[in-house]
Amino acid sequence: MKKTMSRAAVLAMLGAALAALGLLVAPGAQAQQATQTYDVTIENLTDGQPFTPPVVVAHSDAIDIFQTGEAASSELIQIAENGNNDPMVALLSASSDVIDYATGSAPIKPGESATLSIDAMPGDKLSAAFMLICTNDGFSGVDSLALPVSGSQSVDGNAYDAGSETNTEDFVDIVPPCQALVGVMSDDPGTGESNPALAEGGVISMHAGMQGGTDLTVADHGWTDPVARITVAVQPAGGLPSSGTGLGDAGTNFGWALYAAAAGALLLILGGATLVASRRTVH
Repeated sequence: MKKTMSRAAVLAMLGAALAALGLLVAPGAQAQQATQTYDVTIENLTDGQPFTPPVVVAHSDAIDIFQTGEAASSELIQIAENGNNDPMVALLSASSDVIDYATGSAPIKPGESATLSIDAMPGDKLSAAFMLICTNDGFSGVDSLALPVSGSQSVDGNAYDAGSETNTEDFVDIVPPCQALVGVMSDDPGTGESNPALAEGGVISMHAGMQGGTDLTVADHGWTDPVARITVAVQPAGGLPSSGTGLGDAGTNFGWALYAAAAGALLLILGGATLVASRRTVH
């Protein structure tokens, strides 16, 4: 009788341990499983405004890349005025709120598109920023778009004015690639540096568009909003689907967690049945 009781207790204890192990492993496996690769495609919808290589970033709710009505960060100003991604990349790489980021390698000409990939989880936020090259401080992008669970979604990006530099529309104040990229030649070399004499001290707002200033013209450099289309698509997973029974790391971990939990539950049932049987024997 004592031997039967001891066996039942061992079965029950082993079952409880396996079930607990399954519960501990499963959440971590599910969290790992939820990470997905997203393809972010940026399409240039304008006729005469090439974009600088974009910066795209997946991040938490704790940060914003830009907000209309607020002053642009120094990192965003470098993108909007000079097409310089380096300060923004340095900021993103040092932030614990950033999950992943990527940068383009070439300008996006009118009618063309570029695709970058990032790893993140559904519900994480996506932001992107890129300069409208033939402007003083014009840019476009998206801020804090929630990443989808599956499929794809598209949003349109308008043109924004960083509010940091006066819109002279003069080639001498605009980054050098402008002329060559739109086929309008000029003797002005252009500049990739901010000019303190043109500092505006404003806030981010909708861009007023080309006014036909010193060198820029509405016909050659103008646009109508939206200037960009940003499409986020979940990249198809390779091999078997990650459903908890797949052969990937996350699937394997989750599968073992389910097996452990199921085995633990079975042993608990067996242990309980043995205890009941032994008690009936006593009576």
